[in-house]
Amino acid sequence: MAGEIGFELQGPLVHANDVRKAILLAGKESGIRRLGSRTAMINHLEACFPTVTHDYLPAVCGPSESEFFEGLIRRERLGVLKFRRWTLDGCLKAKGSFEADHVSAWYRSPVELGWARNVKFDHDFYGREALEREVANPRRKIVTLIWSAKDCEDVQNSLFREDEEPYDFMDMPRQQRFCMDAHSVLSEGREVGTATSRSFSFTFRQMMSHCVIDLDKSEVGTSVEVVWGSPGSRQKRIRATVAPSPYKKDNRRSDLKAA
Repeated sequence: MAGEIGFELQGPLVHANDVRKAILLAGKESGIRRLGSRTAMINHLEACFPTVTHDYLPAVCGPSESEFFEGLIRRERLGVLKFRRWTLDGCLKAKGSFEADHVSAWYRSPVELGWARNVKFDHDFYGREALEREVANPRRKIVTLIWSAKDCEDVQNSLFREDEEPYDFMDMPRQQRFCMDAHSVLSEGREVGTATSRSFSFTFRQMMSHCVIDLDKSEVGTSVEVVWGSPGSRQKRIRATVAPSPYKKDNRRSDLKAA
């Protein structure tokens, strides 16, 4: 998920601590360090690995099971039922400025997430016809958004200005709550995409995010605006620029001996 050469060790749990200690000892001279949970997900962003519950909600139920969702909806401001925030067993949540009238607006297709190359039509499966149409005529794709540093600084600085309502806090390096933090992306006032996984990359010194965006706005260098702030709180339009996805070089297939 980091876009680098990696290894996953599997074995009896009883040996886990001994193996971990041996690895850390062996790598000490090379400067090995353990990766903390607060930064691990930034690898998914930089290397373009959209993640369930962070960048899309799983389509766990179909339209005919709307009664199931009725029990999961939380009443929003003005008592209007919205699928903005909902929970599944207290685990899956949706937050941020993006709003819609049905939970399917937070679903994503393989095409939108850049996984069309993994789709095979040599067998039957549920939703095949719809996916065939989308592969032939895609509407959106995933890109990286680079957020304006100046605008992000203003959001954080608002916390220290006593004469005004502060903007929603940008947790660093990313939101730590287990949810899909989805924000509307605008172009000339029109909604053209949804930004997720907003994070500060210490490697690139940039605030950035994933964004599933309309194809006509997906060209690298395109300027857009991200609406920061949940409905009902103070909102700010943050300038952003479309960048490649993955943002960093993919080194997963690099020559191991050379590395």
